[in-house]
Amino acid sequence: MKPIVAITMGDVCGVGPEIVARTVADPQTYEMARPIVIGDAGKLAVARDIVGAKFDIKTFLPTDPVPQEPEMGTVLCADPGFDLADLPFGEVNAKAGHAAFEYLSAAIDMAKAERVAAIVTAPLNKEALHAGGHIFPGHTEILAELTGTESYSMMLATPKMKVIHLTTHVGLIEAIRRINPERTYQVIRLAHDTLSKAGQTSPRIAVCGINPHAGENGLFGEGEEEEKLIPGIERAQKEGIDVQGPLPADTLFYRATRGDFDVVVACYHDQGHGPVKVQSIDEGVNITVGLKGGIIRTSVDHGTAFDIAGKGIARYESLIAAIRYGVQLAPNDRAIGPAA
Repeated sequence: MKPIVAITMGDVCGVGPEIVARTVADPQTYEMARPIVIGDAGKLAVARDIVGAKFDIKTFLPTDPVPQEPEMGTVLCADPGFDLADLPFGEVNAKAGHAAFEYLSAAIDMAKAERVAAIVTAPLNKEALHAGGHIFPGHTEILAELTGTESYSMMLATPKMKVIHLTTHVGLIEAIRRINPERTYQVIRLAHDTLSKAGQTSPRIAVCGINPHAGENGLFGEGEEEEKLIPGIERAQKEGIDVQGPLPADTLFYRATRGDFDVVVACYHDQGHGPVKVQSIDEGVNITVGLKGGIIRTSVDHGTAFDIAGKGIARYESLIAAIRYGVQLAPNDRAIGPAA
C-alpha cells in the first residue's frame, strides 16, 4: 500500500491553495501516495476552479478518522472550520496566518498518532503567522517546538544536489556565533542517518568553510574553521562517516552537482539556499530532519508568492517533488494500512 501523506495548505492568501489543487488533480501524485489535504475546503474549491481542475471535495475534522480511502477524483480535506474562502489572495491576513499554524499543528498530531506517514507543506507567510499570534521564523521551528525536538536541521534537495544547514533563520553574525563542534557533528550525523535510512549506503558528505577559501590556513578569518568545524568533522570521521572538509564553498557546490558528494553541509542560510535556488528553484524541496518520533516533513522551497496568488499561474513541480521525497523518507511501517 502507498503511504498516506498529509498536505497542509499553508497560507490560504498565497499560492498554496492553487498548487495543492493542481497537485491533488495530478495522477502522478496517486502513483506515489494516498494524499489528504489539511486546510480550508472552501478555499480549495476556489483554487480548483481557478486552475480548472476537476475533483470533488469531501471534508472531515482533523481529529476524526479519514472517511474513506484517498483516491483520484475525490479529495479528502481535513478542515478545522475557519471558513476562509472569502479572504482575498495576495494580502497579509492574521486569520490566514493563524490557520496556517493550525493546519501544521493538526498534521503533526496525525503524524504522532501514525495516521499519516509524512507531512508535506505548502508555504506560509511569516508576517501573517506573526500577526496571527505565532512568533516563529517558519515551519521548521514550529515543527521542532510541537514535537519537542532540540537537535534538528533543514535539508534542501534538488535533482542534482542536497544541502543541510548548521544554522538557518538568524543573522550572519549570530549564525557564526552559534556554530560549534557539537553542532557540526550533530548535523553531519543527521545528514548521514537521514540518507542511510532512505537506502543510501555510506553517503558522501562535504562541509563548507565559514570563511572564503575555508580560511586558507588562517589567511582569512580568525580561525573559525579550526575552532568550530574541524573537531566535529574529525569526530564524525572517527565514527566511520564519510565526510570531508571544511572545503571552499565557491567550488564545493559545483562539485556536488557534478556528483562528487551526496550532501553538502552549509554553515548559514544564504550559503546553502543561494546555490540550491539558482540550480533548481521550481523543483527544490525543503526537508526537516531529526524530528522526534521519526516524523518526516518535506516542503516546497519557495514562498507564498503573493504577487501571483489567485492568478492560476503558480507552478507546482516543487510540491510534487516534496511528496516524492516524503514518500522516500517515510518509515515503512507507518500509515500503509486503512486510512482510518
